[in-house]
Amino acid sequence: MADKAVSTIAKPNMRGLLNAVIKRNLIISLTLAGFAGFLTKQLVGNQRKKRYAEFYRTYDGEKEFEEMRKKGLFQSC
Repeated sequence: MADKAVSTIAKPNMRGLLNAVIKRNLIISLTLAGFAGFLTKQLVGNQRKKRYAEFYRTYDGEKEFEEMRKKGLFQSC
């Protein structure tokens, strides 16, 4: 009767444990890095592209040059 009441604890699986943990962490980190890159492109990159396009759509280089020349910023003009 006493033998049936005592249960044995299973041995821990140590073989290949480091490789399994590294593989899992690598997959998680690459997934998160890809998601962060995509999110950054959508939230920051696209907005920046729109602002640059709007700036250069309305930018007049000759007008800016004349204003800087009148202020005396150029020594040769």
